[in-house]
This record gives sequence, structure tokens and C-alpha cells, in this order.
Amino acid sequence: LRTLFSVGSTIAGRVLTHAAQVTIPMLIGATLPLAAQAEAQAQEVRIGIVNTERILRDSAPAKAAEIKLKQEFVKRDEELQKLAARLKETNDKLERDSAVLAETDRTKRQREAAELDRELQRRTREFREDVNQRKNEELSQVVERSRKVIRQVAEQEKYDLVVEDAIYFNARIDITDKVLRALNGSK
Repeated sequence: LRTLFSVGSTIAGRVLTHAAQVTIPMLIGATLPLAAQAEAQAQEVRIGIVNTERILRDSAPAKAAEIKLKQEFVKRDEELQKLAARLKETNDKLERDSAVLAETDRTKRQREAAELDRELQRRTREFREDVNQRKNEELSQVVERSRKVIRQVAEQEKYDLVVEDAIYFNARIDITDKVLRALNGSK
């Protein structure tokens, strides 16, 4: 019985040794990809979000552009307001005096009021087009400048990806304040 047990132990030992020799390399081979995957996951991807609307509303360059546009168009705006007041005065006078005016005088004043109205509409349309064009030019400069600053912030702080505007994002990845500080400091 002793011999049988010792032969059995020897066989069992060999089987276990052989199993260990086969299993250990298999375990190492199976866990290496998992370790590499865990290491890759440990290298965190840094993502940042920038709120473009806030940049265009709150940054110093955007505010400077707004002031510049107001100064550029204030005179034309005042002229349009004067023309509108003149048209209102003409229409009021026509309405007030129409009962006592001769037909030819009333027609003449109506024609003058209509011409004044067309002139006001034409000038207003041109004014809006000019304002929109200049606003787009100024805002495109602000956007271009902000994108340079965004790139600088991303490179300095080692971001892998920066996205402008998103439907949803966690506030911890919002770098808008950093970009605003950099923009406001780099006038």
C-alpha cells in the first residue's frame, strides 16, 4: 500500500508539476494584455470644453469689438433716428391737416411722406447690412484670436482634446474660464 501511495504521489506530483508548468505561462500570457490595457487606461485622456458663446460675450476682445462697432455706427444710427422723427412729423402733419388741404396739396404731401418712408427703409436696410457685415468681421477676429489662446492653453496644460460647445458636459472639464483669463491678459 505504501508503494502504491508513493507511486501515486509521484504521479500526482508530476501531474501537478506539469500542470503548473502549463498553467503559469498561460496565466502570464493571459494577464499581460490585461496589464497593458490597465496601463493604457491609467494614462488618462484629458478633454476640455470651451463655451464659445461666453467667449464672444465676456472676453475683453469681444467687448472691445462691441464698443468699436457702436462708435463706428453711432452717427448713422442718429441720422436714421432723425429721419424717422421727420417721417413721423410729416405723417402727423398730413393727418392733422388733411381735412383742410386741397386734393393736390394732400396728394403732394402723401407722396413726400411715401418717399421719406422709402428712404428710411432703404437706409435702415443698408445700415443693418453694414452693421452685420462689420460685426461678423470683428467676431471672426475674436474667434480666431480665441482659438489661438485655446490651443496655447491646451498645449500648456497637456489636453488631448478640446471641443468648442457641446450639448452636455460636466463642469469639471470646462476650460472656458482659463481661456477667458488668458484672452483678457493677452490684449
